[in-house]
Amino acid sequence: MSPDPRFSFVPVLDHELHVTEWGDPANPPLVMWHGLARTGRDFDELARALSDRFFVLCPDTIGRGLSSWSTNPEAEYSVEYYAGIAGDLLDRYGITRAAWIGTSMGGLIGMRMASGPLAERLSCLIINDIGPEVPQPAIDRILAYAGSAPEWRTVSEAEVWFRQAYIPFGPASDAFWRRMARASVRRKGNGMFTLHYDPKITVQFSASPEEMTTWDRWARIAIPVHAIRGADSDLFPAEIAARMGAEGPRAGCTVIDHCGHAPTLSRPQDIALIRRILADLGA
Repeated sequence: MSPDPRFSFVPVLDHELHVTEWGDPANPPLVMWHGLARTGRDFDELARALSDRFFVLCPDTIGRGLSSWSTNPEAEYSVEYYAGIAGDLLDRYGITRAAWIGTSMGGLIGMRMASGPLAERLSCLIINDIGPEVPQPAIDRILAYAGSAPEWRTVSEAEVWFRQAYIPFGPASDAFWRRMARASVRRKGNGMFTLHYDPKITVQFSASPEEMTTWDRWARIAIPVHAIRGADSDLFPAEIAARMGAEGPRAGCTVIDHCGHAPTLSRPQDIALIRRILADLGA
């Protein structure tokens, strides 16, 4: 099987979801779901490496990347709705159960699935830099950059902005940042580039604030869980990670130095770590 990605547009609920596929569909399925203002292409290095053992799906959430935007953002730009989309996506691929790696918002979606009627669809869960409680100062910081609409004349200018805005991602290769810039912009009618996503995606913080504190749901999770935390993360502080290790599924936690929110999981040592965690979780 070619190590290169394939790209599909999959109808889910009332939307079209852009999905990057890696590896042989006959392999065990693994879903990687990105953060709030990102796309499935963030996982390229990790997905390429793990495609030797897994059939990897990296969707763009609605409102991001090449997936369709919502005409009802207050209802559809929410963790609950995204979880429904994820379940429908698994159905479309004929997948009964999948391992799940979720960064930030993708972790919230995984926790939502694992704590409700969709729990049987996940075999294990790796949560990248988020917990069942999101501190308000971190939300305010995210809104400060995700709610903006900068413009650039060139993708090179955009790359400079991304490298600065996402410093908390920690160390990553130049190839990672170049791809991030290419996959994270769209051209406007005035010819300028801007961010790839619907500016209304941040409505989830005001329309569904209850999704930011879900310890009651955490207590219901029964599948194996492991958390990853950026050592300097403001969104996933040590005290929340410690509580996750003491309650519910009692998740183990690995701390990645020299980064905040959220680790890219793109470096060779990150990939080796994820391989070990997946094996430990029985994926």
